[in-house]
Amino acid sequence: MIPIDASLLNKYNVPIPRYTSYPTVPYWDNEIVEDRWKSAFKIRFEECNDSQGISLYIHLPFCESMCTFCGCNKRITTNHKVEDEYIEVVLQEWQLYRQQMTATPLIREFHLGGGTPTFFSPENLQRLIQTILSDSQVAEEHEFSFEGHPNNTTFNHLKTLFDLGFNRVSYGMQDSNPEVQQVINRIQPQENVQQVVQWAREIGYESVNIDLVYGLPLQTIDRIEKTIQDAISLRPDRIAFYSYAHVPWTSRGQRLFDENDLPSASEKLALYQLGRSIFLAHGYQDIGMDHFALPDDLMYKIKEQGTLHRNFMGYTVQQTGMVLGLGVSSISDVFYGFAQNKKTIHDYYEEVKQGKLAVFKGYFLTEIDQSMRQYILDVACNGKTLFKPEDLPILEKYSFPYLAELEEDGLVQWDFQGLTLTSLGANFVRNVCKAFDIKLLTDEHATLKFSQAV
Repeated sequence: MIPIDASLLNKYNVPIPRYTSYPTVPYWDNEIVEDRWKSAFKIRFEECNDSQGISLYIHLPFCESMCTFCGCNKRITTNHKVEDEYIEVVLQEWQLYRQQMTATPLIREFHLGGGTPTFFSPENLQRLIQTILSDSQVAEEHEFSFEGHPNNTTFNHLKTLFDLGFNRVSYGMQDSNPEVQQVINRIQPQENVQQVVQWAREIGYESVNIDLVYGLPLQTIDRIEKTIQDAISLRPDRIAFYSYAHVPWTSRGQRLFDENDLPSASEKLALYQLGRSIFLAHGYQDIGMDHFALPDDLMYKIKEQGTLHRNFMGYTVQQTGMVLGLGVSSISDVFYGFAQNKKTIHDYYEEVKQGKLAVFKGYFLTEIDQSMRQYILDVACNGKTLFKPEDLPILEKYSFPYLAELEEDGLVQWDFQGLTLTSLGANFVRNVCKAFDIKLLTDEHATLKFSQAV
């Protein structure tokens, strides 16, 4: 691995998005016209359903306890009676979208996120999914996945979802050190992780992913090394090695941390570099931002083919024409625009029960936006991109000065035809994507909107 100079690290350790969309959410409009959104949804559905199919994401927000590092939209409760009403409203929302579809939907990608999806009983998850699939088609080559909490994922959860077509599971391990677990309020014995991975293997899941987080309070080199060794001893097919995003202005739980316990920028990068070197030494391949996979995993094969994609669910092997998000705070992407659902359960319920889509903010892309989005996707997924001649005027004005600086620091090679990441630049993918983020490059007040790059 190429050593990174501390001055370079400090220079590029600035607030930058993770680029699961472009434009990113802070630059969306605070209002969206429902009829315009319905029209865009219907047009895109008709364009892509037969050929590509659709992706479906359902946000299941409930958790029994709060992990203080988490920045997701969640509702903390131990009352499992909330499951029934939530499922009913999500199914009502699904029917509102089904009314906009002119054919039976072909579902190629399905993901359950949260919150804690395994907060819901296997029976309730079965009812939710079976109802949706009862009037849908499932693509022969599909990827159905869910996020499982090792402390409450049961064999019955895994078997029920597997029988419904789910073939990938992701477990949030985060860190195996007891002191780190204590400070992030995520007490999770390693034997629980081992058990749920073993069950998934026995049942027949094609791919098991483990999530780890670096940069958490009280993490050290020795502790992260032990965590990584614990993870790879289970030989997961994929590993997501996420940078902890410290955004206490939006995630109140993070205010409980003593910021003196957080690793410095240089210490945090050392955690990442150690992790990356261990993954590579054990046969994992670097997919891109945060992700590693074994060579026989489909994600690596798709990466090698040059068809890897990235959306709100992260890296994906499926290139569907649209993502439909259901549930509180879910985000939908219909290529021409984005829309996000109401962010509180009360508001979400109120809208859907009145027969309205629960969207409250969004963005419709211009042609320039579409071009910049493609360049960002190319860099994030393939480490290179080609420029369209018609985009050169705006690229020269905003992107090329930034690219010149990136090249001077050894992060990219570029000319008027396109760019390629260098080996050093692979450590700064988010910074390189920023070269095409026209919204951010022209925003003088962006410092509090995003987490640090490192």
